Parts: sequence; C-alpha cells; structure tokens
Amino acid sequence: MRYYETLYLINPNLADEDTIDVVTKFNDLVEKNKGVIVKVDEWGKKTLAYAVKKFDKGYYVLLSYCGEPDLITVLKREFKLDERILKYQTVKLSDSADPEALKQKSEAVQEEVGEQAKEKEGEEAKENDVEEAETSSEAISEKEGENGVQ
Repeated sequence: MRYYETLYLINPNLADEDTIDVVTKFNDLVEKNKGVIVKVDEWGKKTLAYAVKKFDKGYYVLLSYCGEPDLITVLKREFKLDERILKYQTVKLSDSADPEALKQKSEAVQEEVGEQAKEKEGEEAKENDVEEAETSSEAISEKEGENGVQ
C-alpha cells in the first residue's frame, strides 16, 4: 500500500455538525475504497495566506492514510464535487508502507508529545511559584518600609 497525506480546507462558515459530517464523509470514503486511515488531524479554523473562493479563513484537516492509487482519483473527484471544500492537496509519502506500523508510530509520537507538554507545564508551574515567592517577599519588605518597620 502507498502512504499519502491529504490536507484539505473546509468552508469556515459551516456549523460544527456540518464540519464533522465533511470530515466523516472523507474518512468513510477512504475506508470504503480499501484504504486504511493512519491519522486524522483537525487543525481548526486558521487565517489563509490569500483569499480562496472569497474566504480569508478555512478549517484545516490533515488526513494521513494508506491505499492504492485508484483511491486518490476517487478522493480527488469527491473533493471537486463537494462545494464545502475550498482547496485540497495530496502528497504521496511512500510507495510501500505498513499501515499498522504507521499507526503505532503515530500513537507513540502523540504520547511523547503529551509527556513533554506535562513536563513543560510542571517546569512553568515551578517558575511561577518562584516568581510569586519573590514578588510576595518584595511586597512584604515594601510594606515594612511604609509602616516604619525596619
């Protein structure tokens, strides 16, 4: 199986339910055509670099999947027919890939990113505690000076 990534932009003015329907539609389309979804990454609404179909924002979705070359033609046709899609781009990442290995690798990366985020939050909390302690000690010494206590 070949490994692909497709980035597509959805109309930003759609309701949340409609946006979910579009994402589900294309996920189901990949699976119906004997493809295997590795990862669906919804980036959300972002500002575009230039206007696309008179929109200055778009809802970004990155779809990573494995499939045969005929799957790309089916997806391309559906992207063109669906008026809710502003733009799309598909990139072939590999000629031969194991979908299960890619899923495991993706999950491992997600876990590592989560752990790093927790560590970073812990470090920031410690820095904030130190800053608060310094600030409170400065405030106390200023109050003592105002009260005539030395």
